[in-house]
Amino acid sequence: MGNSHLSAFSLSDQEFAKFQALLFDIAGIHLAPAKKTMLAGRLQRRIRAYSLASYGDYFRLLQQQEAELQIAVDLLTTNETYFFREPKHFEFLQKQILSSHPDGQRFRIWSAACSSGEEAYSLAMLMSEHAARGCSWEIVASDISVRMLEAAARGIYPLHRAELIPQDYKQKYCLRGIDEQEGKLRVEQALREQVRFRQINLNHALPGDLGRFDLVLLRNVMIYFPLATKRDVVQRIVKQMQPGAHLFIGHSETLHGFESGLQLIQPSIYQKPA
Repeated sequence: MGNSHLSAFSLSDQEFAKFQALLFDIAGIHLAPAKKTMLAGRLQRRIRAYSLASYGDYFRLLQQQEAELQIAVDLLTTNETYFFREPKHFEFLQKQILSSHPDGQRFRIWSAACSSGEEAYSLAMLMSEHAARGCSWEIVASDISVRMLEAAARGIYPLHRAELIPQDYKQKYCLRGIDEQEGKLRVEQALREQVRFRQINLNHALPGDLGRFDLVLLRNVMIYFPLATKRDVVQRIVKQMQPGAHLFIGHSETLHGFESGLQLIQPSIYQKPA
């Protein structure tokens, strides 16, 4: 049977419910019914690649092939981002946090849902500038998606995602693409090498070697979590924060509804008591 006409309408409610449950079990993400068309569209190419007749056939394939399961999770959990998204966070980091950080004390940052890496590299540009004033630093950037982490490590992006990079940062830390890379930029190698990318599923126990951080960014990911999952994820992250460390979340997100152990400093910015 051909599959050239597979669409959201070919995805039954029962099949969609199975994918919903699968994504929740793996990543703690709840796909709302309104995401049915998105799911159908993102999985369509994989179904064609295997010459399958239905979404149900593809779901059964995922039970048998772990590598394909990772590809499906990658496709369903990635979102476009851009450099210096939510600029007030970077301003707060520079003017409020780093200005009072003890001289000579290492500053560790965790970009906990880094997607394709723009957030991590934005942080690296800012920290590289601050390092000129004697602050050593480290950035760990994690995501559930292997595909996104591979893209992040390459550090190549469309120019439209770089519009908020300050011009002096762009000149110093980015290379403009030519020929086949026209319309793109690449983060320069020295900066790329200072960001450590690794796969971490926030819905599972965190790696024992992760260490503690002075700042964690968990932005624009909890909107997909139900309250219980959000609480569990935040509790795991808080354990990795140094006393006095800050947590940045998305401006459309909140920690209302459960006890986090963090103090609200201003909207979307929290601090662990010292």
